[in-house]
Amino acid sequence: MQPDTQHDKPFQLTMTVLMTPDKANFSGNVHGGTILKYLDEVAYACASRYAGSYVVTLSVDQVIFRQPVHVGELVTFLASVNYTGNTSMEIGVKVMTENIRDKTRRHTNSSFFTMVAIGSDGKALTVPPLDPQTPEEKRRFQQGQERRQIRRELEARYKALKKQL
Repeated sequence: MQPDTQHDKPFQLTMTVLMTPDKANFSGNVHGGTILKYLDEVAYACASRYAGSYVVTLSVDQVIFRQPVHVGELVTFLASVNYTGNTSMEIGVKVMTENIRDKTRRHTNSSFFTMVAIGSDGKALTVPPLDPQTPEEKRRFQQGQERRQIRRELEARYKALKKQL
């Protein structure tokens, strides 16, 4: 699995992996944990490349398994920095599968990762601000802002629940 270094946008990254039998679960499809591992790896690669530093996963939300991934399919992970805060970035990852024999493609998974840039001292680093240009980039940025607000509201609600215990 190699990042696409030919990509002209430093905030996007594509990785493609062949799903082999060793990745199968008991039903013969690719194990969801395998997909989660790749999602985290591609989110790391995209965020690290954008920030120019080591990054860690702060949170994962909205992992949606739309359809199973089958052994023998090519799986392409399309990652993008959707939104940047001061030290964090939202990375959206869309998963497309391709049946090599019949050339069909399916959108099987989507997810959002919040990654934080970390310096050699172990402290959070400031990340470059994202400057969306195209309508699609602006849409992703706006939706990333909205998801960030939802995450903050959810965190406040969880804190309130803990106080009730």
